[in-house]
Amino acid sequence: MTHGTHPALDTLRERLDATLEPAARAWLDAALADADADADADAEVEAGIHELAASPWELRFAEAGRRTSDEHADTVRVLLLHAARADTPTLAALYTQGSAAERRAVLLALPHLVEGPDARPLVEDALRANDTRLVAAAVGPYAATHLPAHAWRHAVLKCLFTGVPVDAVAGLAERARGDRELARMVCDFADERRAAGRPVPDDLHLVLSLTAPGSEPPSGGRGEPHGKES
Repeated sequence: MTHGTHPALDTLRERLDATLEPAARAWLDAALADADADADADAEVEAGIHELAASPWELRFAEAGRRTSDEHADTVRVLLLHAARADTPTLAALYTQGSAAERRAVLLALPHLVEGPDARPLVEDALRANDTRLVAAAVGPYAATHLPAHAWRHAVLKCLFTGVPVDAVAGLAERARGDRELARMVCDFADERRAAGRPVPDDLHLVLSLTAPGSEPPSGGRGEPHGKES
């Protein structure tokens, strides 16, 4: 992982600067400075220059919602993780110990921080949850790249079952195209719903249509972190 700017995150920061109150913006500036300094300190620890100290930015990560509002907490936390160059063990620790909102931010940060499949267990854990906002965060770009076919198909079904809009599933059209097994699973799910006298969600028909070879991707979809903290 390299230390540098990220165009998408730079845009998010600009939007925050335009909307945050002065006190919240000052807090964010200080929090990002702490995170950046901690990342530099970690690099020096690895080089044997000094001993590891506590990480104040992790405390700021936890209080982001209170300091900047629930509306902006996801984005603020993602920016903090990026500034700290959080590695997979750090992300896993924050996820394991964090609240649902903190876990969601870790999931949203994965495509910005983790290049390989090492963080896949975090996505798999979130997909076992009943928190729909956690499920929606779990099926973002990182899952689209790193979940194997079987797990990814079940992630799509999880969205249908829990009512998470399938436009939260990054890369849905590309991965679903020509996927006969996904089509079979979706049809079985629809049959089960009808047999139980329950309605079939509209999104199910969309997913089924996308499994046809040569289907066109829908407009829109999930990309950058957004939304309110729960």
